[in-house]
Amino acid sequence: MNQSAEIQPPAGDEPQVGLAQSSPTVGTFRERDGVLEWSGRQETVRIEPWGPDAVRVRARLGGPILEGLPGALLDEPPATGSTIKVEGGRGTLTVGSLTVEVDAEGLIRFLRTDDGSELLSEARAHFWWPGPRLYTAVGNGYHRLEQRFAAYDDEKLFGLGQHQHGRLDQKGLVLDLVQRNAEVGIPVLTSSRGYTLLWNNPAIGRVELAGNGTRWVADSARQLDYWITAGAPADAQRHYSAVTGRTPMLPQWAAGFWQCKLRYRTQDELLAVAREYKRRGLPIDVIVCDFFHWTHLGDWKFDLEEWPDPAAMVRELEELGIKLVVSVWPSVSPLSENHELMEQRGYFIGTQYGPMAHADWPDKEVASTVQVSFYDATNPDARDFLWSRVKRNYLEPYGITAFWLDACEPELKPGFQENLRYWAGPGLEVGNSYPAENSRTFYEGLRATGEEEIITLNRSAWAGSQRYGAALWSGDIGTDFATLRSQIAAGLNTALSGIPWWNTDIGGFHGGDPDDPAYREVMVRWFQFGALSPLMRLHGFRDPGMPLGPAMTGGPNEVWSYGEEAGAIMERYLRLRERLKPYVLKVMREAHEEGLPVMRPLFLEFPEDQATWTVDDAYLFGADLLVAPVLTAGATARTTYLPAGANWTDAWTGETYEGGTTVTVDAPLDRIPLFLRDGARLPVAE
Repeated sequence: MNQSAEIQPPAGDEPQVGLAQSSPTVGTFRERDGVLEWSGRQETVRIEPWGPDAVRVRARLGGPILEGLPGALLDEPPATGSTIKVEGGRGTLTVGSLTVEVDAEGLIRFLRTDDGSELLSEARAHFWWPGPRLYTAVGNGYHRLEQRFAAYDDEKLFGLGQHQHGRLDQKGLVLDLVQRNAEVGIPVLTSSRGYTLLWNNPAIGRVELAGNGTRWVADSARQLDYWITAGAPADAQRHYSAVTGRTPMLPQWAAGFWQCKLRYRTQDELLAVAREYKRRGLPIDVIVCDFFHWTHLGDWKFDLEEWPDPAAMVRELEELGIKLVVSVWPSVSPLSENHELMEQRGYFIGTQYGPMAHADWPDKEVASTVQVSFYDATNPDARDFLWSRVKRNYLEPYGITAFWLDACEPELKPGFQENLRYWAGPGLEVGNSYPAENSRTFYEGLRATGEEEIITLNRSAWAGSQRYGAALWSGDIGTDFATLRSQIAAGLNTALSGIPWWNTDIGGFHGGDPDDPAYREVMVRWFQFGALSPLMRLHGFRDPGMPLGPAMTGGPNEVWSYGEEAGAIMERYLRLRERLKPYVLKVMREAHEEGLPVMRPLFLEFPEDQATWTVDDAYLFGADLLVAPVLTAGATARTTYLPAGANWTDAWTGETYEGGTTVTVDAPLDRIPLFLRDGARLPVAE
């Protein structure tokens, strides 16, 4: 309908209330251009189609709905048909398999169109006050926002980014919506009831997934905003990626093995490692130049004393078939040649109180730490400036096009977002979007130069990061079996949060002695898992380490650093990854074209098998390969569940099993259990 229409609930249809609620809100419905609005007591709620089987809900107290606020959704939704009906004091909007029902008091229910059953419903906090949406004023038109939904006893909840708690099903948890090293807040939630919901709000806050209700909280923002779609998990991933943006096609070079450590201190050191891989005939596609390769933090250029001829280094690596990835931090030392100009132009994140300094950090030519500032990635001019320096110092002279975006939460010390003032808004309102905007700097900069193969390695992300070619890794984590096990859930929940390019530091980050037999076992099992991860990257700060500073390095961290037995097994999995690269790229194309993750929980492919919804220690790599990593010390066998609806073949032995069963297979140190679906032919066995 192209003409607005205001509809009042007819007489006699007022809601039944008790004495405690003697003055209910009976609002007004308005239909305009396919959008349903409800207004009552100075609150406006807008519900509009936003892609197939999906709607966007926005609500504001004290004025009309605001446009243009920061969020993850693309500017224009995919075109889709819908119908609106207002009658009997109730409004409904139907988009495919999703129907939204709003009663006279503004309470929203989401229903399955085919049978009218409830997917999700708002829930009141109390029969009197407050209702399902609470606005607590914090000044100047901002509110602490709360959105409450009902809880369901049988519901399982997944997604919400990457966390280290080790839980796949996050029902019962309270999670901060904030960015921290190894804790990545991406506010999208997939339910076993058949819906996926995006809290489209980069505000600092939390989500509570309690037994008596779900509550989303933004500490300070101007309006409520969320998006919801109906459908099985795979369909929901397609819908979600269509409205937040799909990842580019992974470059072929990125599908192989990445070598990295903290840190190669000089050009000679890095080249010696690259040459040794080639001398040994081992597959390697990428080598990473870590932090402190620069003159000063925020100069964004090589220190020529340690890296005297980057052009020659890049040429030799290219001849060896190895891509160079260079670390770029978003922080700027006061010693940097760029600091004064950036401060004058307002390119740093501001502060409400105190100087524009956000963390202490070591730098060259000083004996102690200095107070560094972070560039404001939400400011388009600041993004352009940083890219101009990266382009001038890395891309133009040396052809470097791949970057590692470390500390991009940003890594504040202390982490007081409430003191920050971004170009896009106050820290509490927009702070979670920083890592996505930082990856946008490099994506848009590279695209402007004509570069089509774009990938950045990021320590943090937010909803929509994937559309900027952002890969996520799980941050600075431990180096034991317990940490390895928690990465399975972390990776699967990341996958369900729309980020298909994900990896861990193989072997973990904090320590690990290459000469310790117990740690060698951890490394071997982690290396096997890494070979079957979306990206395969060896990294870590191995023993013996050094204090944080420009001269620091860690112990050796190459495949030959772990002894003859472990090294031989790791070499075997390097070659397995190389054989699987065509399959990896096939699955990456599904991520690019359909929005399906690479690392998949079993229920993504087999949602009708209820047993798959509780499997948190195995996963599917694409549709055809089930991976069951060995996650305990000393194990020589592995028990895993094989989903019903398919037959499964042990990729090592050729033995076939019927789905819907739990099997135990041999898992000696040199074997990670792998199962092929319905006769799929993949070159696993040599």
